[in-house]
Amino acid sequence: MRLSTLRHACRNLPTPSVHQPRTGVRVFGLAKSSLPLGPSSNSQLLLRAASSVSGTTSAEKAPKLGKQTDGPGYENTISFSCRENVQRTKEEMVALQRGHPALKPTLAIIQADEDDRLLELNKKMAGKIGLNVTQICLPRECTEDEIIEEVLKLNEDPRVHGVYLHLPPASLTSRVLNTLRPEKDVDGVSDLNVGRLVRGDMNQGFIPPLANAVMELLARHDTPMEGRTVLVVGGEGPLGVALQCLMQRRGMVVLHSRRSSEVLQKQANAVVLLAAGHMDVPPTWLRPGTAVIHCGSALMTEDHGMEMSGVGPLTAALRMQNVVQSSSRWAQGQQYRPWTLRSLKLQPLSPVPSDIEISRAQTPKPVDQLAQEIGLLQEETEAYGRTKAKVRLSLLDRLREQPDGKYVLVAGITPTPLGEGKSTVVIGLVQALSAHLKLNSFACLRQPSQGPTFGVKGGAAGGGYAQVIPMEEFNLHLTGDIHAITAANNLVAAAIDARMLHEATQKDKALYSRLVPSVNGVRRFSPIQIARLRRLGISEIDPSALMPQEVSSFVRLDLDPAKVTWQRVVDTNDRFLRKITVGQASTEKGHVRETQFDIAVASEIMAILALADGLGDMKTRLGRMVVGSSRSGQPVTAEDLGVSGALAVLMKDAIKPTLMQTLEGSPVFVHAGPFANIAHGNSSVLADKLALKLVGEDGFVVTEAGFGADIGMEKFFNIKCRASGLRPNVVVLVATVRALKMHGGGPNVSAGSPLPREYIDENLSLVVKGCSSNLRKQIQIAHLFGVPVVVALNVFKTDTQAEIDLVCQMAKESGASDAVPCHHWARGGRGSVELAQAVKQAGSQPSHFQFLYSQETPIVEKIRMIAQKVYGADDIELSPEAQAKIDYYNQQGYGKLPICMAKTHLSLSHLPEKKGTPTGFTLPIRDIRASIGAGFIYPLVGTMSTMPGLPTRPCFYDIDLDPVTEEITGLF
Repeated sequence: MRLSTLRHACRNLPTPSVHQPRTGVRVFGLAKSSLPLGPSSNSQLLLRAASSVSGTTSAEKAPKLGKQTDGPGYENTISFSCRENVQRTKEEMVALQRGHPALKPTLAIIQADEDDRLLELNKKMAGKIGLNVTQICLPRECTEDEIIEEVLKLNEDPRVHGVYLHLPPASLTSRVLNTLRPEKDVDGVSDLNVGRLVRGDMNQGFIPPLANAVMELLARHDTPMEGRTVLVVGGEGPLGVALQCLMQRRGMVVLHSRRSSEVLQKQANAVVLLAAGHMDVPPTWLRPGTAVIHCGSALMTEDHGMEMSGVGPLTAALRMQNVVQSSSRWAQGQQYRPWTLRSLKLQPLSPVPSDIEISRAQTPKPVDQLAQEIGLLQEETEAYGRTKAKVRLSLLDRLREQPDGKYVLVAGITPTPLGEGKSTVVIGLVQALSAHLKLNSFACLRQPSQGPTFGVKGGAAGGGYAQVIPMEEFNLHLTGDIHAITAANNLVAAAIDARMLHEATQKDKALYSRLVPSVNGVRRFSPIQIARLRRLGISEIDPSALMPQEVSSFVRLDLDPAKVTWQRVVDTNDRFLRKITVGQASTEKGHVRETQFDIAVASEIMAILALADGLGDMKTRLGRMVVGSSRSGQPVTAEDLGVSGALAVLMKDAIKPTLMQTLEGSPVFVHAGPFANIAHGNSSVLADKLALKLVGEDGFVVTEAGFGADIGMEKFFNIKCRASGLRPNVVVLVATVRALKMHGGGPNVSAGSPLPREYIDENLSLVVKGCSSNLRKQIQIAHLFGVPVVVALNVFKTDTQAEIDLVCQMAKESGASDAVPCHHWARGGRGSVELAQAVKQAGSQPSHFQFLYSQETPIVEKIRMIAQKVYGADDIELSPEAQAKIDYYNQQGYGKLPICMAKTHLSLSHLPEKKGTPTGFTLPIRDIRASIGAGFIYPLVGTMSTMPGLPTRPCFYDIDLDPVTEEITGLF
């Protein structure tokens, strides 16, 4: 007996094929020397319906079961059937591997003894076809839980395509059988597969191999199948059920008996013995010409004058056929799946209720149902409750050959402080495309920060009847990505201060002994430490072999406290953390320094999450983040600190996009939320790539860029598209009459204050001026990149028809492909159908996308090109500090990185009060910083705060929770 589970893979055996014939033999059983396969145990059923004989192995050329009792005929029938099935399966295998060369179908056998005869039989048959066989041996007295543990492992192993449970009948409990995934149940024993067979639906199920073997042998008997009476002895479990269904479907009359009976057998044209062990059947009990098929151990002794043959090889051949079919189904399942999206019905009310009331009035689909509708496999999602799930990046590999859909960017004109509704337009457009035009479409949005949610702006789930639901979950925590970023960011900050303290208070030898400690008498460098040695040019990996100077170089980062650029973060608007002092406790030995907190979404780790194209790329980017400079002026990275591996661990789940849905059931990816001032302000590259594969070639992916087109769109093109390799097909430019009036000379607006009369009453003069300035300029910016523009006028209830018509007319005159009013806030997707049609039309036109600048362009010229061509500045003015930073970045080899301008979003210029299209100004660059891990340089234009503050009356005054119902109130 084996005390532990043993696993061993069996290599393919290149052996010739065998098949099953029809002979005149009446008795088919297992010789004493053969292994008892598929007996009275409820276990050994297999997959795949028997296919018809094809080619030269037709019934006319096959030996038939006749009335003669000569031994060689029996063996001919079995061997011919084996050869026939093996040949057919080999042909299926060749066709399968032609399309999927890397696929190696594998059968796993779980057995509870050390008898390897079954393994050898299946191994031999697998070798003829080109399959692998893996054996898992359990102790004879194994428990149900031990069996289930092995089954669960095989369920999750993508290399295994079929599982055969060769276990004692007592071990084949309902719990064991139904733990096995039906798609791997090649013996057809699970309730689902038996039910499929009973119902006659074999598109996904499997016919038990032994039952299939019996049917093949019966088919070779010279008595017609229809009307034949067959006695089945034993086999009350799944095998008996399967045989009865198969026989009755062929028109046979089936008799059942628990034991052999002379009376019953004299009525039968065929007898099938499913019971294990010896079962003597005297010849006098049988009608002349009766076929007897013994599926147990030995049928009878040679004294009865009947030769015995084995159905074991035929059963094994049919089992392999099921494994190949399971592999083929798996391969087909890996292909792109057409959508079966079910839209949710909307019944808009007037007046429009609050966002949270609208969200709660809709019942979202379970996220696993949504995932299935859009072609995701079960193993590609990780559910977080009922309505949201992470999507695994393995999807990109599965659909790597699938053409991308159309790529649509939603940007906007320069906004008012109230926002112009870009997120709402994204959702309304996707609802219109999916629910009303019946086109596959996906929205890709940023995750909102807790800071704005509890501060002034509120959430970012859209609004009215164009929302992501449940909006509470969207705006609060979601799947914890921002918390993971906060933890990772602050781990780096803690590592920086701790390292500076330890270097300042320890000599080289003591520091080295602690950084490379002796564990059980052995000292080893960690992989991250070896990487640092390589960067230092040290090839030695034996800690005891380093020279003193090498030890000193290794242990001392020598960070200059005044040049540490890494800040701590928190996802709350806390103005009093804008400047802090750390190290005041006596335990820090006087190592005090000034630093600050940023909002969590301003962390470079958030920018990395949004730009990474996989886990490996993210890990590399995290490692090369520069946290400060040494006293000698050398950059110090997260990898130098030894923390990059830990950061990847903290971020391993955050890299997966979160799947949600809109009010009308359209899919949404929510992923990343980089600060739109000092970072690029766009959702993740990975979310866009996954969505573009899922929608298919004729589908649409709609994503959003933060702030106005001069900021978010420019960064989307020059940074995100450069990182992703994706090319947009259409830009949707969102405008509002309110914002156009402001740019036309209207008074300022501010959150929480009543709108001036100019924004409530019709004023065509202000609209004309706003269109002639800011709207026209933003359209021109999009044209710089060679992408067609559709203007979406987000209609408010105060807008008049004359104002709406005027905006659309002037937008087209300014170069937009089309301009349409949108009413999604009040009507849902139906209110954006016209926009969807315009986007579809624009997407069918050729896009001539181009970057604004080459990576080879010097840093100063890149900045100047953005300032002049995008903002309309006459020139730029570099401060001495900015010029020194440019020289330093060029020296360090960072000169080819793209530029991410950090400036106000409230004006095309650096002055927030300058509306419309400012001209005649010089853009001042006061400082320049770098996010090396994210891969961009960001010049600071004017004063930019990376930690917002709370107003006098923040949003949280209205937010509350009912402790009984757990219902959130006052969120929006």
